Parts: sequence; C-alpha cells; structure tokens
Amino acid sequence: MMNKNNPPLTLDQLRDGQRVRGIVPNQTVTIKHVDRLDDVTAEVIYCDEAGHYSPVILTPDRLARVEIVTESGDIPAFDGNADDFRLVAEALRITYAARHDPMVAVNSSDVDPLPHQIRAVYEELLPRVPLRFLLADDPGAGKTIMAGLYLKELILRSSCERAIIVVPGGLVEQWRDELAQKFDLHFEVFNATSDDSTGKNPFEAHPYLIVRMDQIARNDRLMRLLEQVKWDVAIVDEAHRMAAHYSLWAGEINATKRFKLGQLLSETAHNFLLMTATPHSGKEEDFQSFMSLLDRDRFEGQYRQGIHRTDTKGLMRRMVKEDLLTLDGRPLFPERRAYTVPYELSRAERDLYEQVSDYVRDEMGKADAIQDGKRRNNVGFALMVLQRRLASSPEAILRSLERRKAKLRRSQREYDAPNDYDSAVSETNWAELEQQVDEVVDRATAAQDQVQLTHEIAVLDGLIATARRVRNQDEDRKWVELRKILESKVLTGTNGENRKIIIFTEHRDTLTYLEDKITTQLGSTDAVVTIHGGTPRHLRQAIREQFAHDPRTLVLLATDAAGEGLNLQRAHLMVNYDLPWNPNRIEQRFGRIHRIGQREVCHLWNLVAHNTREGDVFNRLLEKIEVMSEAYNGNLFNVLGDTDSFDGRPLKDLLIEAIRYGDQPETRQWLDKVIDASVSKGLDELRAKRALSEDIFSSRELDQVRNTMRDAEERKLQPGFIRSFFIPAFKRLRGLIDKRESGCYKVTYVPPLLRDIASRQYECVTFDVDYKHPAGTHHDAALIAPGHPLLDAVLVRTTEDLKPTLAQGTIFVDRSSKQLATPALLYIVEQRITAGGDKDTLYHHFDYLLVPQDGDTNVNVPNNGGVTVTTTPPFLDYDTPKEEERAIIQNLMRDPMLRSWLRKDHGRTVTLWATREGIQPRMKELEQQRRRETQRVWDQVENRLTTEINYWERMISELRYQERNGHANQRLGSKDAAAKVADLEQRLELRKREKEQASWLNAGTPLIRGVALVIPGHLIDAHSAPNAKKQAATFAKETQEVERRAVEAALAAERALGRVPEEMPRNNPGFDIRSTDPADPLAHRYYLEVKGRIAGSNTFTITNSEINFAQNHKDTHRLVLVSVHPDGPEFDEVRYVMHAFDDMEASMSTHSRNEKWSHYWGQGGAPV
Repeated sequence: MMNKNNPPLTLDQLRDGQRVRGIVPNQTVTIKHVDRLDDVTAEVIYCDEAGHYSPVILTPDRLARVEIVTESGDIPAFDGNADDFRLVAEALRITYAARHDPMVAVNSSDVDPLPHQIRAVYEELLPRVPLRFLLADDPGAGKTIMAGLYLKELILRSSCERAIIVVPGGLVEQWRDELAQKFDLHFEVFNATSDDSTGKNPFEAHPYLIVRMDQIARNDRLMRLLEQVKWDVAIVDEAHRMAAHYSLWAGEINATKRFKLGQLLSETAHNFLLMTATPHSGKEEDFQSFMSLLDRDRFEGQYRQGIHRTDTKGLMRRMVKEDLLTLDGRPLFPERRAYTVPYELSRAERDLYEQVSDYVRDEMGKADAIQDGKRRNNVGFALMVLQRRLASSPEAILRSLERRKAKLRRSQREYDAPNDYDSAVSETNWAELEQQVDEVVDRATAAQDQVQLTHEIAVLDGLIATARRVRNQDEDRKWVELRKILESKVLTGTNGENRKIIIFTEHRDTLTYLEDKITTQLGSTDAVVTIHGGTPRHLRQAIREQFAHDPRTLVLLATDAAGEGLNLQRAHLMVNYDLPWNPNRIEQRFGRIHRIGQREVCHLWNLVAHNTREGDVFNRLLEKIEVMSEAYNGNLFNVLGDTDSFDGRPLKDLLIEAIRYGDQPETRQWLDKVIDASVSKGLDELRAKRALSEDIFSSRELDQVRNTMRDAEERKLQPGFIRSFFIPAFKRLRGLIDKRESGCYKVTYVPPLLRDIASRQYECVTFDVDYKHPAGTHHDAALIAPGHPLLDAVLVRTTEDLKPTLAQGTIFVDRSSKQLATPALLYIVEQRITAGGDKDTLYHHFDYLLVPQDGDTNVNVPNNGGVTVTTTPPFLDYDTPKEEERAIIQNLMRDPMLRSWLRKDHGRTVTLWATREGIQPRMKELEQQRRRETQRVWDQVENRLTTEINYWERMISELRYQERNGHANQRLGSKDAAAKVADLEQRLELRKREKEQASWLNAGTPLIRGVALVIPGHLIDAHSAPNAKKQAATFAKETQEVERRAVEAALAAERALGRVPEEMPRNNPGFDIRSTDPADPLAHRYYLEVKGRIAGSNTFTITNSEINFAQNHKDTHRLVLVSVHPDGPEFDEVRYVMHAFDDMEASMSTHSRNEKWSHYWGQGGAPV
C-alpha cells in the first residue's frame, strides 16, 4: 500500500524493481532501470501494468508526484463486490482466451481439424514469429482450414488487427464464405469501383480484406495504394502463380506482375504465408526465385547447381496425401484408380479430324510469319483451342467453326487492317476466362489482307459442312465410350443405392451436348446438373447441394472454370471427357473428389482417341504413367508439372508438335523418347523427395499430436465457461436473453452501449458448436465464442466497468467438498515475454496462486512455499458471502494471527514465485529455440550472400577486362556489377545485425492483476453455532476419510475396465481422475468427478467448475458416485453417471450447490 505521509522522494531512493505510482496516471509501474543525468534529473525505464517498457525523464517537479508503493504493512480493504470481481476476472481470462486455451480457435470454430492440420498450425505456423512460410500440402489436405485456424488464433491473441488474403478470382467468394461459416471471421471482398468512391486509400478502409490476385497485380495504381498499407498477416492462395524467371544476362529476376505483388506483400506484411499444392514446376532456379518471396537473402541470385544449396527447413512444409493420417492412425485418403479408355474414330470423324487438322497446320504456318508478337501468340492460341475442340465433340467443333466464320465475315465487311483481339490470353488463365477465350478463338486470324480472309472463310465453309454431317449422322465414338461407362452399372452401388459421377469437359458446347445426351440416356431431366464459368456463384452452391443431396441427381457436368474450388466428396467417380493439355489439371480435377471426407475408392476414366496425333501422345503418356505409378497409388500426374517437364518444354508444346509434324517418323520417335524419359524422371524425383522429406507422420509424432489435442481439450473454455460468464455479464448490462430449444438461446435485446460492435438482436445463438446447425431450421445459430462481436462487446464493457474491483480485492467463501483448512489469499498473476521491441508476444500466461495462512511463504522450499498454482480460476467455485455471514467474517478478520499474516508481503512472494517458476524457465527455453533458429537461418544467408558477392566480384574483373579491350557488354557493365556487390554487402551486414537482435527477448515483471481473500465455509460454521467448531473438525476428518475411500474405489473400477487412471491433486478444478485406455487408437481421455458419501446420505456438493468441465467433455466425462459402507471398503458400491450435468446451468448467485443423491444414484449404472 502507499503511505501518503512520507516526505517527497529523492533520486537516491529510487531502485530497480521498485513499484511506484505517479509516473503513469492511475497505474502502478515497476522501475527497471535508473540512469542519473545530473544531481536532480534521471532517465527511468519502467514497465507498466500491460507489460510494456517505456522511458521517462524525472525532473524535480515530476519526481514530487512519484510515491513508492509498499506491499506490506496495511491490510487490503477486500471490500469489492465478489460477483463483480468474478465477472471481471473471467472477462480478463476470456479476453486472453488463447493464453489459457492453447487451441481456442479449434474450440470456438465449426471445424474438426485433422492431425496434419493441427501440426501445421500449432507446431509450424504459430511458433514462428514473425512468420515467413510456404504451406505446400497436396490438394485436398485442407489448407483453407489451416489458414483459418492460424488467422483466428492470431486475432484472439491480439496479434492480428489487419489481414489481407490474395486469391485467384474464382476463389474469392469461397474463401469469404468458409471463413465466415467455419470461423466466424468476416472479411470484405475488395471492390475497386465502390471502394474508390470514398476518395481514401481503399486498402486502409478494410482491416480484413480478400482481393483478387490479378485485379491488383495488373493495376499499377492499386499496387501503389497497396504499397502504402501495412498488414499484420498476408496470405496468398495458389501462390505458385507468383513464379518468376531469372534473366540470362543481368542475373536479375524477370519479375512478373504477380511476382511483384508477392514482393510488395513480403515487405508490407509482418507475417507472410504462401499456400500452394504445386510449389515446384521442375525447375530448381524458378523454385528458388519463388522462395525468395519469403527470404530474399536466403535465395539471392540465380541458382547454380553445385554452388548453391537447397534448404527450405523452417520455411516450407509439404505433405503428400499418402502420408496423411486420421487421429486413429488410418490413412486419411482412400485408394484411387485411373483408367485409360481408348477409342477409334469412325471414318467420317477421321475425315473431319484430318481436314480441321490440315486447316490448323496451314494457319499456324501463316501465323509464324506475323511480326506482331502479341497477335502471333493470339492466333496460335486460337488455333490450339480449335484443335482441342475438335477432339472434344462434333458439337463443339461445329459451333466453334460456325462462330469463327460469322466473326471473320463481319471482319471482312469492316476490313481495313488485320483484325485482332486486344489482349493476350494465357493457358494459366484459361479456366478463369471462358468468354475471353471464345472471343479470341472466334476472331484471331493469320489473314493479312482481304484475299487471304476470303480464302479462309471459304475453307471454313467446307469444314462446317463436314462437321455438320458428322454431327447429324450421330457417329460420335467418344460418346459411345462414355455411354458404356454409364451403362456398366457404375452408378448402382452394391446395395442398390445410386452412385454419383462427375464428368469434366473443357468446352461449354460439349457440356450442353452431353447434357442432352445423358438426360436422354438416363430418362430424367433431374438426373443431370451442369456448372460452367458463366454459372453465378449462388447457383453453383445450389447445384452443388442438389448434386450432393438429391438422390435423383446422378451426373454433374462441369468445366475447369467451374471446377476450381469445388469440393465434391459426395461422388467418387469421375470421367475426363476432354483431357487438359496440362497434366497438373488432371490431378486438380481428381482432387475435387479425392479429398478429406472421401470414404470410397475413387475411380477416374480418361477418354482418348487412339488414331489422332494428340491422342497418340496422351496414350503413350498415360500408359507409361499407369505402368510406373502402380506403387504410388496413381499419384504421378502432378509430378510431371505444368512447365518444362518434357525435355524442358510443357506438354502443350509436345501436342502442338504432334499436330503439326506428327506424320514424320522422326517426330514420332522423338515424342515417344521425351515422354518415356519425362515420366521416368518424374518418378525418380518423387522417390527422391519422399526419401528426403521430413514432413511425414510417424506413430510417435501422431501420438504427440493426439496428446497435444487432449491437453488442449482439458483447458478449453467452450461451451461451459463461456456460457457461465456471458449470461450474467450480459444481464448485468441490461441485455435480455431467453433459453429456447436445447442448446439455443434468443437474444431479444442488446443494450445501446454494446451496439457499436454487436447487432440489436439475435434470433438464435448457442455456446456449443454441436448446436450451431439446429434441426428443423434454415438458419444457423450464431456461436457465442471468443471472437464473436457480441461476446467481444460484453468483455470490453465488463472490463471497463469493473476493472477497479480487481485492485480493491474481495472476499469469497469456499463451501466446496474440498475446502481449504485455513483462510488463503488468491492472486491473479499475469506473465509476458515479448520480442521485436515488444511487437511480438511469445508467451502470455495467467496463473491463479493460492497462499494459505498455514503455508510457508518461503518460495525456496520444495513445496513451492505453500503456494498452490492452478490454471483454472478457483474463484469460480467460491460463493459470495451471504448477508448473515458478513458479521462473522468481520469477526474472523479481527483475529490477531490473521491480521498479522495479512500484513506480510505476500505480493512479493507471489511475484518471486512467478518469476522463478514461470517466466525464467520459459524465457530460457524460448531463447535457446530462437538462438538455434536464427543461427541456422544466418548460416544459410551468410553462405548464399557471400557466394553471390564472390560471384559478382569475379564478374567485375571480367567486365572490366572486356571494357578495356573494347568489348563492353551492352546489357551489363562493371559499374552495374560493382553496385550489385555493394548492395549485397549492405544486406549481409543488415542481416547480421538482425540476427543479433532476434534472440533478445523481454520479460516483464509478473503483474498482480487482482487479489481476494478466501474464507473456508467450515470456519464460518464454527462461529455460527455452539460446539460447531468441534463438530466441523470431526466432519472434516470424516469427509476426508470418505473421499479417500471413494477415490480408491473409482481408481479400482477404472483398472478393472483396463484403463490407466491418474489421480489429480486434491483441489484440481473440474475433475478428480484422468483415465486413459491403452487399447484406444484415438487415445481418448476419460474424466471422473468422484463423489463419496456414507450410505444413506441425502445430498452431495458440486461446483460451477465441475458443471462447466462436464459440459465441455460430454461423452468422456463420468460422475462417479461411491456409497461408502460402514462395514468396510469391500462393501462400497460404485455407480457411473453419464452426461450428468448436460442440461444444468451453472448458478448465477451461488457457485457451489447441493444435489439430491438419490436422483443421480438412480441414473447411474455399472462402470463404463
């Protein structure tokens, strides 16, 4: 306490570690260092109540206002309201929920994460501060779930106030919906038009934002605006699109616009997470340039084999599907099988194929002569797509030829220059730009004048006539093969149930054509649904739901534009009606059904024309894959990659070669050789990657993840503790909430003081994620959990209103069945360790320390000086003193021994204990971890930058020699190379300083956030009636004996069940015994709350913590009732009660309660 009669302080009286008032208004701060500037002035470094360090200059005037706070001498008033103390202390705990519940994001979200997801978020992402990481798990592994958990954890830890997510355009709504529905995270989708109207920087206006990758990357103005904004977190999905290549001459990256966007985010985001299932295209130097987005210095310069090392440890995690496991150790993904279905073209189809192929070859030859590079590329792209539509269906080629002729005729009438489409379209964007592709295909022509254009139109007339004949003759051999698949009873399960199948095509015309064919074949318009690039998002969702849940709907027809982002585990059958010219897309399509949640073996049929040039290429490729990938469950498509996998060229180049020159024997031989070598190389790389991969699950690591999850479950706040806080806190603020059907509530009135954050009312809310989707309703219930606006508003207001109560202190009465023997002081102690100038919180913890009157306050003794430490607040089980008890408590506090004990400096004891047992060991552990990590990164950075410096210094000598001899390099001069060396040396020195600073951690003095005096109920009873003291002592002794017998009986019952029980400390909040079953593959833990009573007793006591803990663990909780027989333990009877407290709400007034023994005894049964 502070003595106001002391004379003014002098600088000589100030000491490190002193607690003083008067430096910061309304706060007690701790002096960390005093630096005398002269006789009357000093600079003081202090730590405030939030754990932040700051300097202040104390002049004589300011020093006069400073007073030293002593922790002993005066007895605290303890006159705060006990209910208010309980509410504000719980508000503090829930506000920092992530410090108590280590997986609060899991327990407050509508997800059921798998081991590899838990490991990614809680072992790879969250411990790295700041984060620079590439998450590269296989498709379907649930990377969106991992990102959502990571974001929510950071938000709940107050480490993320601004976040941006960059995704391909087609995934924007999917990301927004998943984050909202599963994590209650509400991100805005960037809209350039509406956001520009405000006149402000649109990126500043939204703290949580999702943007389309190309919309930003291709707009220089938006890039400049984005550069002005800092983010706590930036996440990029499909990040491989930010690839770049090195310039041969300048040794610099030829940065694409997407790559520049990645560089910008890397500079402006404190935490930067890249996500892609295809991080490596087969070219190591491109992969390393991509990784430079995460650490520019570690991957500086163009990769040179034998000189540079490839080490991505600490920067990247990749897990393949085959290595992913469920919690019980079973493979997460089922087997998958792929089949090649070859077919022969009919004579008419063959004629059409040759005529169109001749036309494409001729036009490609003309295109080679076009000087305008963009126009030449567009014409080549248009002809390539035309050839693909020829292979797709008679309908697709007919409609494409008709549209092309019509567009060229229009161009002929308006002709004054070669007509061309304005912008180039790349293969990468094709799935997103169906309409733009159609425009290019229909209009791009190699014709240079009217004569050539007239000739081309005449050729098209003949092709259209042939295509129409083929279509009208109904000689589509490809459709015949698909019909055979549909007729082969694949759509009927072993028990007669309907199965569902997805058919992918690349072309809208084919999709419409197949819809008519399959509808007629199956005889029902309800049997087929379609999704393509033009399908609005809300209709896509409705169609997906119909396909998943309507038993009449058997077939989904989709294009790649619609397939991106679709999760369709409901089906396990798929047909590639058209094979994409990018082998990675086969894997991406298969990933639509072969993903988390799939339980059936997945089957894929690839339809390939046998007697066509591109068909021969596909046949050779798929046959080779089928032979060589048997040992790898068909997982070779993605190994081939989408660039430079076939003798340094993509697959589409081989297909074009086959179309143009496939009649030549030497071309066919070359194609076969390249395909065989490429598949073999892909298999070798796959073997090498798996042999070197550390990202696999061993049984020991799976056990560790299971134990981590079980540890977190014991400390979760949802639903019981959140509900017990929210309802009384909300009602205190004049809010109205009514219980409705099981597990749900209706919030009928939200007071105005909460509406800045929350809505006016909520039709349906719940505290339990199991009730988030109530039966019989079309709307989900809002989950009141950490991060929900209504809970956040209540927490903020409760803390603002009641925070002084923590410093005032209060008095609780302990009426639990395991009462304290003597009065005790309960301290709430906060500990924090930070790094990066206090920007990054590495450790933030609350402990609840009980210091009993009969304990030894010397913290050096082995029993922690009588200090009892819990992470669950004991005050939840203490009662507010009754009115008639207050006089007794005042009499107790006049006891000289108690008053003398209360005057002792217990705050110092507690602070010392928290420092020695809490902060110092954790500080040492964190410092060792960071030293190891920073040293490892520094070794790689130093090696890479030194290698580059040496390389460029040699270049300086070579370039100067050339310049002296009149052979100067026009692209790169010696001055450029010298500037490069200077830049590299500067960066090396900067990283060295950063390395030295990185291991510096700051540990604030443990802060006492509140104190309460706890009076055991038996002391009050002893003063309330004659002879009660003797009776209470006898009762306590008998109670302890009965409880011991009960616990022993429960331990024996567990052992008889084959489980391994572990008894908890006497006052462990929530449960008495933790028990595990060695034979349980899921390693469930069972929690037993034991109640023993002498046979014939009427009641037993339960506490709020016991109720809340039971509700949090439901199926794994047991209330164990033991009837203790007077004739001895062999006559004791044990009964287990399951779900004992599911429908009970913790009391709002008393925090322990008596229940009827007979009621629960009747519900109980044999141990289970």
